[in-house]
Amino acid sequence: MDEISAARQSAETENVERTCAYRILRYTPNLVRDEWVNIGVLLFDPVSGERRLRLIEEAEEYRRVRRLHPGADELLLRALRDDLEDRFQSAAALGNGGGSSSNWLQVLAKWDETLSNTLQLAPQKGVFAADLDAELERLYADHVAPQRTGGRVGAPRTRAAMRAYCSQVFRQARLWDRLEKSVRVEEFTFPGDPMRIDYSYRRNGTRGFVHTLSVTRSPNDSKVLAYTAKHITAKSSLKTEFAAVTDVPLDAGDSRHHFVRDALREAGIEPVPLEGFAVWVAKLKSLLQ
Repeated sequence: MDEISAARQSAETENVERTCAYRILRYTPNLVRDEWVNIGVLLFDPVSGERRLRLIEEAEEYRRVRRLHPGADELLLRALRDDLEDRFQSAAALGNGGGSSSNWLQVLAKWDETLSNTLQLAPQKGVFAADLDAELERLYADHVAPQRTGGRVGAPRTRAAMRAYCSQVFRQARLWDRLEKSVRVEEFTFPGDPMRIDYSYRRNGTRGFVHTLSVTRSPNDSKVLAYTAKHITAKSSLKTEFAAVTDVPLDAGDSRHHFVRDALREAGIEPVPLEGFAVWVAKLKSLLQ
């Protein structure tokens, strides 16, 4: 009975809306023309200091920036997220790990002063949010993600759309808080490697990695994932396991799918079709309990 009450109380707590704030990050390479494009969202709770940050990372998103600004500094943009997160961590260390409102105001004020002229934070706005991750996805879709025309049946899924679905499944399975998200791989490969694995978990001395892969749009990404998985396995102090969530089931009769399947298999990566991901997560949940 006590466990049931605790679960109900936890669920009620999760659904309580908080007053949060967000800032849109803008790329403005030409201040004279005052032409900018939104490239990220920072969402945070001013009281607790809890934060979420998301910036562009997909090839399609960078193409959009280049269409608007042909001379865009892509290296700067790709390094931006790590730079900002390092600033967060440094601020937290100086404040003994605190996340108070005053610390946040100081960090943001310093950002406004020290970000380069081409990178700017839009004015702060308020929002009510019960789930910071879900609200970040909504804000990102509204303000940053490339706008799409009406979808058609059978249209290729983007990794962003796949991640949104996977995140929803993880939350519904109550595994969200047990996951690491957007894991840097440079500690396993080489300094400066911009790749991030979508999700990671730990169980019984094993570290698992889950990454979305759009076979329809970019089958060559399977080679990058396979290469990365091999380096992680070689350098990790824990046993490793990998799953690639594919936008379509791999068809042995399709040459591209055959290539993807073999590339993943050679690196020990389990392909999981998006349509079967909820079942796969249910099995994972039983292993994590």
